[in-house]
Amino acid sequence: MPTPIIEFFWDVGSPYTYLASTQIEKVAQTAKASVKWRPFLLGGIFRDTGNRPPVEVPAKGAYMLKDLQTWAAYYQVPFSFPASFPVNSLLPMRTAVAAEMLGRGKEYALTVMHLYWAEGKDPSIPEIIKELLKTLDLDPEKIDQMVQTPEVKETLKANSAEAVSRGAFGAPTFFVGDKMFWGNDRLGLLEAYLKGNI
Repeated sequence: MPTPIIEFFWDVGSPYTYLASTQIEKVAQTAKASVKWRPFLLGGIFRDTGNRPPVEVPAKGAYMLKDLQTWAAYYQVPFSFPASFPVNSLLPMRTAVAAEMLGRGKEYALTVMHLYWAEGKDPSIPEIIKELLKTLDLDPEKIDQMVQTPEVKETLKANSAEAVSRGAFGAPTFFVGDKMFWGNDRLGLLEAYLKGNI
């Protein structure tokens, strides 16, 4: 029987995606699955589906700030709401596609989300991305050239369009085949589904 694949559609600008990123590999290991990290653009998802960020709804935004702290404490992971929120995620997400093409997608994803949501550094700033890439032993100049190519730009657009066509409306979104799970708080259901319990 083939190993189940969790497709993880992610954008660095989503705090709940950061939280899920700290747990998804553990879920996959427990459920004997693998994770395919799929960068997409959350802003485009909101635009194409008519959804909007929680912070645009005052009561929901106020609740979210407390909820994020609660989840971080529950997972025992660092979390600090960045001053640069919301962030323009185009550069870091195009860079994610380039890193994926070089076989380093997961490492980049985990590092850039930690950089933003634990350290408060703005990943839309090219110099910060360059320093991040150096820590991963990736050539910043090579990545910068890749980010400008139509292949990288179109791949990111295609990932976003695919996610919407499959029913996604926010982040994080997970797919196991045609089965979709949305949100950090659905990780338990995702694990149960992979184990055949639901």
